[in-house]
Amino acid sequence: MMKGMRILLALVAVLALAAGLVAVAASRNLGPFDRPALGGNVFAERALFTDPANRTLQAAGRMEAEGRPEDAAILREMAAVPSGIWLTPEEYPPGRVDQYVVSVVQKSEAADEIPVFVLYGIPDRDCSGGFSAGGLEADGYRPWVEEIAESVLDVRAGDNVAVVVEPDALASSLECGNRDERVRLVGQAVDVLASAGITTYVDAGHSDWVSVDEMASMLEEVGIDRVRGFSTNVSNYQTDEAELAYAERLDRALGGGTHWVVDRGRNGNGATEEWCNPPGRALGRLPGFVDDGTGLDAYLWVKPPAESDGTCNLGPQAGEVYLDQALAMARAAGW
Repeated sequence: MMKGMRILLALVAVLALAAGLVAVAASRNLGPFDRPALGGNVFAERALFTDPANRTLQAAGRMEAEGRPEDAAILREMAAVPSGIWLTPEEYPPGRVDQYVVSVVQKSEAADEIPVFVLYGIPDRDCSGGFSAGGLEADGYRPWVEEIAESVLDVRAGDNVAVVVEPDALASSLECGNRDERVRLVGQAVDVLASAGITTYVDAGHSDWVSVDEMASMLEEVGIDRVRGFSTNVSNYQTDEAELAYAERLDRALGGGTHWVVDRGRNGNGATEEWCNPPGRALGRLPGFVDDGTGLDAYLWVKPPAESDGTCNLGPQAGEVYLDQALAMARAAGW
């Protein structure tokens, strides 16, 4: 009897040790416990949606009216390429953003396509550049994101929408001195969008900005494991090759198994030290889904490339179409 009891106790101890080892492996994403991808690659299932009322198309109409048909044709070609649909509280404030989101999602559902929304409403937005300053008050941020998520669910399209969360918010927080607040607020957006089951990518800056270790730490804190992954190069000019290397290093730092999207709208000639309407740039290659064995889900035009970064280098206000630069980038790309 005593011998049987000793065997039983030894077996219990072995099982407890095994359970502990499994827990450690899972917590560190080791062996078979790699972080699971949340949902599939939505970009492989549907074409990208183009906003039929985008600013680039509107500018093409104005250019046609001014007697510049060749330039208008180039802008129309750019306008036909699917780009991110930016949601700011200045243009789509609380109480009104829901109507706009519903209208876009209804159109995308009718076309059987995927819209890419870009949330850009965090407090003290663009604190490092200043050209897109603004955003919500901290206590109004989560309700605004909730309104957006609920609008998507109202159309029952949670699986057919992608969202990029707050370009530059985490990357710029270090120089702006508001890391903790940014992590907390982006984490709120992650919580809302993950709960709604919406494909979400948290912005991770780009390859020539914040260190991989620092960015990985912030992404872990905001709950990157609850959503599809991260975005890189939004509104910037880094090459596809540089961003792939950065994203793969970031993925490894996160334990593997996450996914990402890259903005290539304006990276045809790569980057310079200047980030705000730099001259001599070119449009990047067209967007689309990727199936290359990495975590890359798609190349996108997250920022509509015809739109200005701000009132630098003779540009108009951020978000307005910078006609001369848009045409120059298109022609530099051989359009």
